Amino acid sequence: MSNTDRRSLFNTLANKGKNLEAEMSFFDHLEVLRWHFVRSAVAILVFAMIAFSSYDFVFNDIIMGPKNLDFWTYRMMCKAGEALNLDGFCVEKIPFNIINTELAGQFMLQINSCLLMAVCMGFPYLLFEIWLFIKPALTDIERKSARGFVFYATLLFILGVLFGYYIVVPLSVNFLANVSLSDEITNQITIDSYLSTIATLSMGCGLVFLLPILIFILSKLGIMTPEFMRASRRYAVVIILLIAAIITPTADIITMITVASPMFILYEISIMVSAKVKRQKMALEKEFYNK
Repeated sequence: MSNTDRRSLFNTLANKGKNLEAEMSFFDHLEVLRWHFVRSAVAILVFAMIAFSSYDFVFNDIIMGPKNLDFWTYRMMCKAGEALNLDGFCVEKIPFNIINTELAGQFMLQINSCLLMAVCMGFPYLLFEIWLFIKPALTDIERKSARGFVFYATLLFILGVLFGYYIVVPLSVNFLANVSLSDEITNQITIDSYLSTIATLSMGCGLVFLLPILIFILSKLGIMTPEFMRASRRYAVVIILLIAAIITPTADIITMITVASPMFILYEISIMVSAKVKRQKMALEKEFYNK
């Protein structure tokens, strides 16, 4: 065998070893990711069992809460109407009945509602598992700058869910229940439709409230800048109104503005977050070049 053939064989074996090492590293990452999924699934299962054990409270007080006239939001609306002398601001009736049209409907209602409650309760732990997965790939500076990710994301999500449940959901339920085209039409709402409306509005608002976290990540990647966000403010207003119109299944302009208002505030907060990230980057660059 000539020297050229020996070198060719050696290079082939070396490259094969590198590819094998990279392949093993890829599968190692898949194994780590699999265990993150397993722990997350176990956490969701545990929270679902907790919700299942307290299902009377989950169903009567949480799921059916926005349908009852003594719901907190309706009571506050009545007090506000009396204080401001606003006629018709107090909710006096929610005219619809909830029905079940499927044999396994009530059983699936219990399962689905427990899973939804489990996702909401286990959201901080899910974020923690995401953080554990991406943390090894970050530099020390990136880890330091991302400190508090789980806390702030959880706080914003909880605020969004509470806003959706106590503001958006009752306003939407009250508006849609009182829409009547004819006295001969009786609102008979399926339990699936009712539950999906509450879940979509509440969790949708929770996800929308994560906007500052998303802007923080995009700013760190250099995709988003405060100058761009300020220049695009007029377009952001239109997009926010469209999102509010999608989230709220009502044609009530008051409800849509109520939903859009916190999103405007979140957008302005996101601009401040992006500006802070830019200042930190400029400070690090200045420190690097001054060395």
